[in-house]
Amino acid sequence: MTQANNISAQPITPKPTVSKLSYAPTMTLAMAQQRAQFIGNIRQFFTNRQVLEVQTPLLSQAGNTDTFLQSVAAQVTYQDQPQTYYLHTSPEFSMKRLLASWQVPIYQICPVFRDNEIGVRHNIEFTMLEWYQPNYNLDDMAVELGELLEVLYGSSVVMSHYRYVDAFMDFVGIHPLTASLGALQAVAEDKGLTGFDFNSEASRAVDTEEDRRQSWLDLLFSHLVEPNLGHDLPTLIIEYPLATAALAKTALDKEGNRIAKRFELYINGVEIANAYDELADGQALRARFEQNNKLRQRHNLPQMPIDEHLLAASDELIPCSGIAVGIDRLLMVIAGASSLEEVISFPSGLA
Repeated sequence: MTQANNISAQPITPKPTVSKLSYAPTMTLAMAQQRAQFIGNIRQFFTNRQVLEVQTPLLSQAGNTDTFLQSVAAQVTYQDQPQTYYLHTSPEFSMKRLLASWQVPIYQICPVFRDNEIGVRHNIEFTMLEWYQPNYNLDDMAVELGELLEVLYGSSVVMSHYRYVDAFMDFVGIHPLTASLGALQAVAEDKGLTGFDFNSEASRAVDTEEDRRQSWLDLLFSHLVEPNLGHDLPTLIIEYPLATAALAKTALDKEGNRIAKRFELYINGVEIANAYDELADGQALRARFEQNNKLRQRHNLPQMPIDEHLLAASDELIPCSGIAVGIDRLLMVIAGASSLEEVISFPSGLA
């Protein structure tokens, strides 16, 4: 048998059918140029204020314990031993370690990762700006955020301040901190939010009353309040419910309800930024993380390793506030784009 016959006898694997344009980015060159200038302006803003740019690892042995925020796991080999690391959901933990050590203003622009987040405003990988200012309170941070927005918009910016309670009552018609679980469910059903029952027997089996209450509040807020925010002016929602404190301090509002010392920025109905008056108490944070893991376990979600370095650093953290800004979303609303695909090169489905 000749060599030619040998070759012809081998099975032929058909080439996959691929569109000639399948490699192309979803972002235009003009938008890429606008994005580059946008990020350059952010860097110049912080350089002018002598805020140090830092870079921290994307991979960590610890993970975010937030119950419904899913980390992307990565299997690595460290010193010849297989280990599970996690791509960070934000650079917060590592940046606070730097802040506790150096005690100077710092910022970072980096990719972050959140599993199973795909949509017009979501992508598994996205870009975040995060910065921390020693001896800033939330009012100071709001002022600086407004100054950054003025640079990026190229014009003066006025932001409105809107209490979570007031926004909820205006658009939902019920007081979010005092309404009963039954009342929250009744309002949801009246507004057409069917298919949810956080008071069901199954929910009661895994969630505390506070968990169920916050689930109803989150549902009502996301469907009935958020779409109305920030259309006339960029809007800061302030004084969030206690259950949303995460790594923020708490305080009493003017009615005596305990609330989280944090705010979120909304523009054109889109959540853009999230700021905390940072809690510097390792023991309190450990309790919160352990409670998160208990809730994750009840929902059959993997428990996440707690960042012991962060807890140690928190006890040395000076008074400060920090804020995380979604770069892609902010560029989207400023540029008038309708989806993230227009402002990033390759969405997760095409990466």
